[in-house]
Amino acid sequence: MTRRRLRAATRGSPLARWQVEHVAGLLRRLDPELDVDVVIVDTQGDRRLDVPIWELGGKGVFATEVQTAIADGRADFAVHSAKDLPSVGGPGLVIAAVPERGDPRDALVGSTLAALPDGAEVATGSLRRQAELRRHRPDLRFVGLRGNMHARLAKAADHDAVVVAATALDRLSLAGHIAERLSVEDMVPQVAQGALAVECQEDDDDLRSLLAGIEHPSTRRCVDVERAFLAELGGDCSLPAGAHAVTSGGQLTLHAFLAAADGPDSVRHSATGTGAELGTEVARHLLESGGRALLRR
Repeated sequence: MTRRRLRAATRGSPLARWQVEHVAGLLRRLDPELDVDVVIVDTQGDRRLDVPIWELGGKGVFATEVQTAIADGRADFAVHSAKDLPSVGGPGLVIAAVPERGDPRDALVGSTLAALPDGAEVATGSLRRQAELRRHRPDLRFVGLRGNMHARLAKAADHDAVVVAATALDRLSLAGHIAERLSVEDMVPQVAQGALAVECQEDDDDLRSLLAGIEHPSTRRCVDVERAFLAELGGDCSLPAGAHAVTSGGQLTLHAFLAAADGPDSVRHSATGTGAELGTEVARHLLESGGRALLRR
């Protein structure tokens, strides 16, 4: 019997490699005769570590070239950090599966928030993280932070603290470096933070059926509503915005915020619903409640 073989595209960082191997392991539970070959794609976001993500063009700098590997036939599917995907999908592609989410929270390395001295220097490449931290500590100063997770940890000694995604450290067995996991109420996560997205050709029915077997329904519902929020804002990770959804008893509750890029001012809203349209409604509420003015600053 011939073993089935599939090709999975991903970035080359240790975290991206963990993610694709995790997805491959989930698929092999469904089909022990399945082999998954990893196709490493070198992206602009990985090459240009000297430039902030929002100046390079936002989420697409990590996703577009990986998606191209599917379109040109080098790969059958791709595994992304869901937070890196633009809010509008690539032509002819579909998110065929969203596995169970990891910890969506942000984490501080080097110090807890309360222990940071006045005027402390915090390293983060995220406008969202800067906006949320300024809300609690207007005295903090910020510097950029790029590179894979090991490189970011290596820079922690050069600053009072660095901010990273908790799930990245969990997945790389580096959670011992975490000084504090910030609650989703204090630090609203980036859209789809902690989740994976498995993408393939929209018309590949056989592959879509296989990938559907690793879907985690409640995670998918949360990710869909968060992505709908971002799509309505018309943005990606260049926006100082965050959204986090939870499910309970068939209902979805979405907490979201939108901030000015130049300071701590923000608008916030929470609402409950049943479908992805909840994300659209919350985004519109924020825009109509002062968010448009904040984005123009």
